Amino acid sequence: MRDLHAHRLTKHYFGVRVVKDVEFTLRPGEIVGYLGPNGSGKTTTAKMLAGLLEPSTGTVEYGGRDIRDDLVAFRRELGYIPEEPYLYPFLSGSEYLQLVGRLREMPEALLTRKIEGFLDVFGLRSAADQAIASYSKGMRQKIVISAALLHDPSVVLFDEPETGLDVATTLMLRHLVRLLAARGKAILYSSHILEVVERVCDKVIVLHKGEVVADDSIANLRTLLSRNSLEGVFSELVIREDPERLARDLAGISALGE
Repeated sequence: MRDLHAHRLTKHYFGVRVVKDVEFTLRPGEIVGYLGPNGSGKTTTAKMLAGLLEPSTGTVEYGGRDIRDDLVAFRRELGYIPEEPYLYPFLSGSEYLQLVGRLREMPEALLTRKIEGFLDVFGLRSAADQAIASYSKGMRQKIVISAALLHDPSVVLFDEPETGLDVATTLMLRHLVRLLAARGKAILYSSHILEVVERVCDKVIVLHKGEVVADDSIANLRTLLSRNSLEGVFSELVIREDPERLARDLAGISALGE
């Protein structure tokens, strides 16, 4: 098990800076929450960490080595759950997982056992042979999570993994994340759901306009900012307008003409 280190990651799109000098370390057995409003650069960071997007400047290092030196080797250690699932709609859920496992050169007997296990746990057994095109958003997300964990990766990047999941599956996912960390996996958990991050993560990184504005344990951030919840910390660091006042303004606008 090795550290994953983001070293001064910066990304520009058409001259617009999306991420600037992001730096942090993800260690084995650690669950790091990655927070920020929409457009703050969370998904861009996750894609750079996964080797799917090349930084404009900066590096991603795994075990002290730039992942671009051998991306294939790094990806054998990586499980990535993207914000938007990209699947082959003409394949069934079972066929897609078989494809992923074979591309990763997993032994057939082990792959079969793991696929059956994931399908059972996620309640997808009855839909295993149906085309993914017929799946709901939540069902597709379950297939994406299963595919990312099939090969027992050492590093797992979750980018808004709760998307489309029902309450029971979301609760199960929280327990799963903790169990993976207990087994020594290094986990980045990017989410907009503050309650989940507060309950699951050991520490939190807050991103605002592409820059890290906090990197500490939740308890320390509460103390430093004199807040009793992660929501209060987040509001202090990122939200410049009073959300209660904005809500009153919106309610007033919606009521015009009544």
